[in-house]
Amino acid sequence: MVPVTSLEELQERIRYQFGDTRLLIQSLTHVSYGHENLQDKSLAYRDNERLEFLGDAVLDLVISDLLLESFPDAAEGQLSKMRAAVVNERTLYEISKSISLSNLLRLGKGEQRTGGADKPSILSSAFEALIAAIYIDGGFNAVYPVVRYMFAPLFKAENCPISFQDHKTNLQEQVQSRFRMTPTYHLIGATGPDHAKVFEVEVRIKDHLLAKSSGPSKKEAEQNAAKEALLQIPESIKE
Repeated sequence: MVPVTSLEELQERIRYQFGDTRLLIQSLTHVSYGHENLQDKSLAYRDNERLEFLGDAVLDLVISDLLLESFPDAAEGQLSKMRAAVVNERTLYEISKSISLSNLLRLGKGEQRTGGADKPSILSSAFEALIAAIYIDGGFNAVYPVVRYMFAPLFKAENCPISFQDHKTNLQEQVQSRFRMTPTYHLIGATGPDHAKVFEVEVRIKDHLLAKSSGPSKKEAEQNAAKEALLQIPESIKE
């Protein structure tokens, strides 16, 4: 996909045209930029942190509605797990990268030097702010189709088992049922630069190593380790 390099191209990519582009610009303004360059503005318009707060709630609402529509037979507990699997830093980061949000972020000099445009925390927050900006600019009826469009790949049937499984919960239920124990997760180490770290985690039942795996966050590494462990739970564990 061709990278987005302008606000006009971004609006084409997300299929929404802003009536007030100042909202779009604010959604792309990190607190570091606001602190360095926009001290004359009030806190409400200096950066995207307040928009991020609103965008998180808007995403939860829209994704909840989409899940109810897509999975009419799912119980409340399943829906909650699905929403948590969809609305998280990793997913928002991947969507942000797909629309080249990193190319348009306004960052302070320090964040620019340390690769802030590629940090999952900054990109996922900017995406939430973008969603809030659309909501303020056009209302719920404007933001709903945008979220539906950008999250559509996650709701395809072939992706559901991967996207929505909570491997840690599944592993814990099986281990507790069979051995009356709880699996534990241990961080082995982390490699790579701050903006692109890879965490390695192992999961154990008492002193028995079940599996080890890695991921871009501790939580994802734990999920990956649990997924591996589910394939090789032993028949018995000695006390």
